[in-house]
Amino acid sequence: MPTDPRGRRALRLASGVALCLAASFGLALPIPFLSPIFALLLLVTKNSPLPLKAAPALALVIMLTTGIGLLMIPLLRHAPPSGVLLVGLCLFLCFRYGLRGGNPLVAQFLVIGLTMISAAGTFDFGLAVTVIEALAKGIVLAVLVVLVSHMLFPEPANAPTPPPRPAPDATESAWIALRAALVVLPAFLLALIDPSSYMPLIMKAVSLGQQVCGASARTAGRELLGSTLLGGLLAMLFWSALSLFPHLWMFFLWMLLFGLVLARRLYALAASRQTPAFWINTLVTLIILLGQSVQDSEAGKDVYTAFAVRMGLFIAVTLYACGAVYLIDRRRFLRQRREAP
Repeated sequence: MPTDPRGRRALRLASGVALCLAASFGLALPIPFLSPIFALLLLVTKNSPLPLKAAPALALVIMLTTGIGLLMIPLLRHAPPSGVLLVGLCLFLCFRYGLRGGNPLVAQFLVIGLTMISAAGTFDFGLAVTVIEALAKGIVLAVLVVLVSHMLFPEPANAPTPPPRPAPDATESAWIALRAALVVLPAFLLALIDPSSYMPLIMKAVSLGQQVCGASARTAGRELLGSTLLGGLLAMLFWSALSLFPHLWMFFLWMLLFGLVLARRLYALAASRQTPAFWINTLVTLIILLGQSVQDSEAGKDVYTAFAVRMGLFIAVTLYACGAVYLIDRRRFLRQRREAP
């Protein structure tokens, strides 16, 4: 009889994300919230650690991500309209690649690198180098932490393998990739103005773009806006709890607790009517808001004002994503009705 692996997966996810978050802040990595998000993606997408033979492929992904982002910088500086259109086309191709059976991790890393590196380099090339360093160090740390998490909570030998998700046909994947690209593009345009302030918004938009790939117009509002609001509420609760005893170990333990609560619902160990994408987006929102609040505190900024502004931007980009899903799905439906015999 197959062993139910969901309990180990929930423990592996919570411990991996918490350990990666504490390690990235403890090592003072640039853009420290990137590494736990990468660890989350690796743990959710694959139920086994990356093998050693995947190291060259990982290095190739980093080089592709870096190269594409750097190539966009001169075009965005000297011909901004053409550069933005080309970035939009690349976003569309990345999302369609993931939908058509490509590696979703590769697609996600390409989208993140394409938007963050090109936006930072257009503003300041030194900032682009910092983003490249953050991406490289973040991915390496995430891979190592995922390996440790699998050693602590290995997958049962007789665990059932999930059935492969059917890939949508070419026409449907094109429509879905289009709306995902349109969700990410406004955050990218804002980041061109001030990348250091809008970098978290890019990560939120990328998460939403990934989430709308599996959402419909009927459920988009509840899934996208609900997960964003819940992530913000959990971030406030986390910050209040951490303020009682601010220490790196408490940071790890609180993240472990919050991660376990969300992972239990993600893997259906606790009753929930929401989809797994809802809980993944909630956890991503929590990590981004929390990471930025810690950095604001270290920089001496007003944490609560910065949190309110950032949360307002997150809600705005989420409402835009809901509108984009509704309008594009409506247009696709009308076009299908016209083409029907």
